[in-house]
Amino acid sequence: MIRWGTVTTTNAPLPRILDFAAWHLDQGAARVVIYLDAPDPGAEAALRAHPRIRLHVTDDAWWQARKGRPAKHQLRQGANARHANGTCADLDWLAHIDVDEFLLPATPQTAPLADQLAALPARCLCARIRPVEALAPPEGHTSAETLFKAFPLDQQARRRAAEACFPIWGRHLSGGFLSHVAGKLIFRPGSKGLQIRIHNLTLDGIQNPGEEPLPGMDLGHFHAPGWESFLAAYRFRLAQGSYRAELTRSGTLSHHDLLRQIEATGGQPALRAFFDEICTASPDLVDRLAAHGLLRRHHMDLPARVARQFPGLS
Repeated sequence: MIRWGTVTTTNAPLPRILDFAAWHLDQGAARVVIYLDAPDPGAEAALRAHPRIRLHVTDDAWWQARKGRPAKHQLRQGANARHANGTCADLDWLAHIDVDEFLLPATPQTAPLADQLAALPARCLCARIRPVEALAPPEGHTSAETLFKAFPLDQQARRRAAEACFPIWGRHLSGGFLSHVAGKLIFRPGSKGLQIRIHNLTLDGIQNPGEEPLPGMDLGHFHAPGWESFLAAYRFRLAQGSYRAELTRSGTLSHHDLLRQIEATGGQPALRAFFDEICTASPDLVDRLAAHGLLRRHHMDLPARVARQFPGLS
C-alpha cells in the first residue's frame, strides 16, 4: 500500500482548513500535516482531534528553536515543509500544497492517486501536478459543480487558447491563469538535506531529481473563487504575495504591473471587469473553454465531506 499525505502552512480560518483536510482525507491521504502560521486555539482543538491530522503550531517558541521566524511567508512555508520531510519519512509521498489547492482526479476514470504514485519509476524523487484554476460562479448563480479552467502544456497552443478564451486580457496571462501554471510537487520524504521551495525542490545541487509528470491528477486551485475573496487578498498579494513586483515574466507584463495598470486606469470597476473576464464562469467563457477542451467539472460536495470527517463541526 502506497501511503501519501499533504503538508501545508496556513493562517486560513478554520472552515477553509476543514474543507481542505476533509477533501484529502476522503481521497485517501494517510496524513494531513498542517502548520498553523499563528496560534488559533479553536482550530487547534478541532484539528488535533482527528487521528490522521498532524498539527504543528508555529508560535514564538517554535521559531525560537529554529533560529528565528522568517519574515516572508514563502520562507516559512519552505522551512515547515523541510521539517515535514524529516518527520514524515514513514510516508511514501508528501504533497507540498496550499490550503486553497485540492488534489483532483483528472477524469472520473482516473486511477486513485496511490496507484498513480506506485507506477512511478524508483529514480523519481518527485512528480509535478499541474493546476486547474477554479472559476467563480456568476453573481446570483449556484451550482453543485465547481468549474475549473485548464491550459495546454504546449506554449504556442497555450497562447492561442488564452487569446481565444479571454479576448481582452488573455494575451497578458499564461493560459489565462491569474495564478501559477507551474503546479506543485509531490515528493518522496526522508531525504537528508532536501531543500523545498514553493514549486521546486533541490537535493545535492540537483533540482527536482527524477521529476515526472502526473497527468492523472490536477491541482484544483481556488485562487480567486469569488470577487469578494479576490478583493480581500488583492493588496497583500500585490505587496507580498503572488502579484508582488519581484515576480517578473519574460516577454510580457508581470501580474504586478498588469494589475497596477488596470487599477490606475479605471479603479475598482476596471479590476472587476478584469475579474469577470478571467475568473468568472460566464456562459460564453464556459462555452469557449469547452470548445478548446479546457473546461473541467467537479462535484466536490465539501460540506458533506466535512460533516463526515469532522462530525459536529460542520
